Amino acid sequence: MEQIAAALGDGARWRIVELLAERPRSVGELAELTGLRQPQTTKHLQTLGRVGLVTVFPLGQRRVYAVEAAPLRDLVSRLGELIGTIEASEGERDVLTRFRSAIDADAAAADKDRWADGRAFSFDRLLAAPPDVVWRHWIEPDLLASWWAPPSMTVTDCAIEPWTGGRVVLDYRDAEGRYRSAGKVHAAKELEHLEFDLSVLDAKGQTFFTGHYDLKFTEAPDGTRLRLDLRITETTVEAVPFIAGIETGWGQVLDKLATRFTTDEKE
Repeated sequence: MEQIAAALGDGARWRIVELLAERPRSVGELAELTGLRQPQTTKHLQTLGRVGLVTVFPLGQRRVYAVEAAPLRDLVSRLGELIGTIEASEGERDVLTRFRSAIDADAAAADKDRWADGRAFSFDRLLAAPPDVVWRHWIEPDLLASWWAPPSMTVTDCAIEPWTGGRVVLDYRDAEGRYRSAGKVHAAKELEHLEFDLSVLDAKGQTFFTGHYDLKFTEAPDGTRLRLDLRITETTVEAVPFIAGIETGWGQVLDKLATRFTTDEKE
């Protein structure tokens, strides 16, 4: 498929295929219609022939060429699949658009440190699992790692120790680098409540900003109602891309968490 696309990527060869689509033609006729010299035309036809797009018919001293529809149908089919994949992934592009807009808006406001202190976010999810299962997905490292990062990221270390003074860690990476966060638990009541802070750190261990998290787990008829309230402090000017991505990022990871339970149900 790649060879067919490459062969058609040349403008002269594309024009030759267009002409052959009308009817079979000789090298001389194609050279005249394209304005190419005959040796150039022959080389282009040989390239098209090697990938199966063109067939040659020797007719005495003449050689007539015809285009083959089958490889083009295969290309159309593959392009249709690509278009379908693109359309199915439009939500990911929307995420990038919203993130870019948020960065632009926050960059204009971030004229000094503490510029976003006190900004608050709230998230609410009805999860299709009982409170004990949802609770375990927050406090057991293996389960926590399965969802606590956006889709493009890989968690390398994470922990929320469910007792006062317990350690909170989130390290993850992508192709661009590593990202580190650390904090501690301030309150924990099993199956009901978690409260902790988490500071996003730079390469030297300095704080970009700190998030204060308050989670409530409430049993519901269809599973567990999860309420997450987040307030940020210690914001620095350099924290703009992190803060701009909070709403989108937490929306994505909570969707991943919700999907874990719907997938488990199907299995």
